[in-house]
Amino acid sequence: MTRKSTDQMFDPANYAQVGLPLDHAVTLQPWCYTSEDFFRAEVDGIFMRAWNFFGRVERLPNPGDFFTVDFVGVPVLIVRDQQKRLRAFANTCRHRGTQLVCGEGNKRAFACPYHAWTYGLDGSLRGGRGIDDLPDFDKSQNGLKEFRLETWGGFIFVNFDERAESLLDWLGDLPEQMASYDCENLVLSKRAEFDVACNWKSHIENSVEDYHVPHVHSYTLQQIQGGYEHFYPETKGNWLVMRERHEGTRALLTEDIAHALPRITTVEGHAAEGTNFVCLFPCTLLAFTTDSMWYIELHPQGPWLTKLTVGMCFPRSSVQRPDFEEKSAYYYKRWVKAVAEDNGITELQLRGLRSPFARPGRITDLEPLIPQMGRWWIDRVMRQHQAVATLVR
Repeated sequence: MTRKSTDQMFDPANYAQVGLPLDHAVTLQPWCYTSEDFFRAEVDGIFMRAWNFFGRVERLPNPGDFFTVDFVGVPVLIVRDQQKRLRAFANTCRHRGTQLVCGEGNKRAFACPYHAWTYGLDGSLRGGRGIDDLPDFDKSQNGLKEFRLETWGGFIFVNFDERAESLLDWLGDLPEQMASYDCENLVLSKRAEFDVACNWKSHIENSVEDYHVPHVHSYTLQQIQGGYEHFYPETKGNWLVMRERHEGTRALLTEDIAHALPRITTVEGHAAEGTNFVCLFPCTLLAFTTDSMWYIELHPQGPWLTKLTVGMCFPRSSVQRPDFEEKSAYYYKRWVKAVAEDNGITELQLRGLRSPFARPGRITDLEPLIPQMGRWWIDRVMRQHQAVATLVR
């Protein structure tokens, strides 16, 4: 990309119509989905400052349980320590930077595979051959870099910015609005991971509009019986919601409705009337319906690749039923089919957006959250770019 085109990419005039009322709003510029330079600006302006979603606490029930992720180029280690506290660390040895561990499992300590510097579950440096002979070397100052980790409702969030607001401030009124789902007592029953050749923004945009359903999901979700109304209530905090009012559950295909599990006993108000599809910024879907919930966890790997995880959760009372394994299989069937269809269409979208002839398009009244999402992302990218430009001058 030439210097001129890079300057154009960060010219506010190119985003003047993003976030306007629906009758005038347009999509983001194609380069927002395809450019390495723009993605790097997203990492610095969004992901290094946001509360990023990392699934459920049930993945780590015991001391020593851990899992690792590669998130926007940052290797992250999440572990439950001996005091049963969840902690997040840079998955990088303090000696010469080797990644300490891969995958998930249980360990009493973490030993670097290169030179065997060893760290406790609390991130402290325990030892390494030769370090006791180093002059002016303080082990207490050479533990793993720790990141802020906070939870809400059994969900894990990590923030790389030590100065960021608290998670609850970030969430705003989301915990209050979703309180009757009793998220603390949900149980993660299944996870599925996918590598999707799409831009992360395309996938979360797709999750909160029904415009695509008759076309992309014509033989699956479109066949779910019963009408429904859409609502887009105001929210406080870094989230938006598409609310549907309908009978029954949105978590089963019509052909499988006879296998429905009981409703969540605590749901009331709007939660009892249908489904809430939450876009939790920067890039998480939380879908709450009357008998279950699922989430889509997006880990951008660059502008052209996204690691996607679907987590499927049910009330503890449902998981403890003797027929849960049999009935939950029908829920998984619906989720896997729908996600595969969404993955396919967002991959096709990226192929089209990479064309030199791609241009921003008009937004219809059937996708009202798209302009708000675009404005949230652009504002943070532009703010970071302007701050960097000021420092460079």
